[in-house]
Amino acid sequence: MERRLFLIEIYPGTEAEYDKRHDEIWPEMVDALHKSGFSNYSLFRSQTTVIGYVECLPDIKTAGEKMSKEEVSTKWNESMKKIIDYDKTRSVPIFSQVWHMD
Repeated sequence: MERRLFLIEIYPGTEAEYDKRHDEIWPEMVDALHKSGFSNYSLFRSQTTVIGYVECLPDIKTAGEKMSKEEVSTKWNESMKKIIDYDKTRSVPIFSQVWHMD
């Protein structure tokens, strides 16, 4: 299992809508995430910065490739285009785990 921490930037003024979308997350999106190998997924928001934590089986690359083939993933990403600043999100480095305490 691989643990990942990542940052997402959302557009100013979309904070409430971002939260609402996750309060009402589509059950088929959650199912696809599980099926693809994602678990223990959490998002934390401070203003327009979102910090995410996820565990991936067997790793982020494999889980991401599986998720990219899910139709619901394409629909979700399309629905979030006016909320998530994908250009700024892509430019933010993904953090690598240094230490974990069980």
